[in-house]
Amino acid sequence: MEALVTAFVAAFLATWGAKTQLVVAALAAATRRPVLVMAGLALAALASSIVAAVAGIWIAATITIRAMTLLTAVALLFGGVSALIARQRKETVTARLPLATAFILCLAAEMGDSAQFLTFALAGRFGSAPLAAAGATAGIAAACLPAAILGERLEAAVPLRAIRYGVAALFLVVGFIVAMKALQLA
Repeated sequence: MEALVTAFVAAFLATWGAKTQLVVAALAAATRRPVLVMAGLALAALASSIVAAVAGIWIAATITIRAMTLLTAVALLFGGVSALIARQRKETVTARLPLATAFILCLAAEMGDSAQFLTFALAGRFGSAPLAAAGATAGIAAACLPAAILGERLEAAVPLRAIRYGVAALFLVVGFIVAMKALQLA
C-alpha cells in the first residue's frame, strides 16, 4: 500500500506544470472532448507507468537496497530540477481523433519525464510494480484532470509557476534527505 500512495503523490506533484499537463490542456481546448482526451491520457499514463515499474523491479533485483534508495534520491532530485525548468506551450493543436492523439502525445510527453523516473525508482524501492504503476497512473490522471476541464484557461486559472517551484523545493529537500540516509551520512 505504501508504494501505491507514494507513487500517487510523487506522480501527482511531478505532473503539475509538466509537458503532459500542458498537452492535455491544449488537446482538450482544441478538440472540446475532454473525456476522450482524459481516456487517451489514462491509457498513456498506464503504459508509461507499467514500463517504468517493471523496469524498476528488474533493476532492484540486481542492486542492493541502499543503492535502490540512492536511486530514489536521484529520481527525487531529478524531479526537483525538472520542475524548475519552465515549460513553453506550443502552438495550438488540432486533432480529429482525440483519443488516439492524446494517447500518442501524452505517451511521448511521459517518456523520460520525472513522473516516469519516480515510478521506476519507487517500484524498485518498495518492490511492487502493480501498486507503483497504479499509483503513478492515478496521480498523473488526477493532476491532468484540471487541465482537461479548464483547457486553455489552465494557465490563467492556476498558478503553475508557483506550484512548480513549490514542488521543486519539496523534491529537492526530500531527495537530499533520502540521499543522506542512503549514504548513511545522517
